[in-house]
Amino acid sequence: MTEEEPLNILVIMGSPRKGNTYRACEELREKMQRYRAVDFEYLWLKDADLQPCRGCLSCFSKGEEKCPIHDEALAIRDKLTGADAVIFASPVYGLNVTGLMKTFVDRFSYFFHRPRFFDKKAFLLTTTGFLGHKDVLKYMEMFTGIWGFDIAGKAAIITEGDDHEILKKKSDVILENAAKKFSSSLNSSKRKRPGLMNVIIFHGQKGAMSQVVDESPYDYQYWNEKGWLSPGTHYFTYVSVNPVYVMIGIIVEKIARKRMKTN
Repeated sequence: MTEEEPLNILVIMGSPRKGNTYRACEELREKMQRYRAVDFEYLWLKDADLQPCRGCLSCFSKGEEKCPIHDEALAIRDKLTGADAVIFASPVYGLNVTGLMKTFVDRFSYFFHRPRFFDKKAFLLTTTGFLGHKDVLKYMEMFTGIWGFDIAGKAAIITEGDDHEILKKKSDVILENAAKKFSSSLNSSKRKRPGLMNVIIFHGQKGAMSQVVDESPYDYQYWNEKGWLSPGTHYFTYVSVNPVYVMIGIIVEKIARKRMKTN
């Protein structure tokens, strides 16, 4: 391990107990220490004062500070903003993330409208007895990607089976590879080029946000101030975008703008 300043890794823990998901996070932390200095800060959603979203849309139209629920949401937002990187961890419950993690996502739905974490890497971790891990990783990759995170790695640990030792060896290999990949990504400021779906999402939102100056003025102002509504802007950040993706994105943008005008 080097003598560099430790990076602050915020762990959004969706498990209601210190079980397999927590142990997997701790194993990941121990393995990462061999590659770079990191400090894990756990945000246990089970202990957080984070109430369910009421669907009032105030955060869209007026800003998150106008949310009528007075709990720890803004403090958690600031933790996300201040972290060097974030791990999203959830066991599989009912073939999806836990209710705790889903409440977390719902309360920060305005991140879908106003993405902001483009300078941060995210790692996705799930544990399961048998099934559902692919669905959970897909869901977490979806919302963290739209929120702006650069996905630096993901891992799924299966905990049940006929041979405990074989499962333990497999999980050890998975977490070792994950630690290498995540650590390597943290040592680099380079961001991956956006894929086709990323570009489509940007242009679709751009077309919609250009038409909500009255319905969601806070959203409109956010996009306008970021410069994302400018004609020559084709993605959230200054990265190279495939020209073919741009052409497809512009078509999606025109469709989205037309639909918003009609509605």
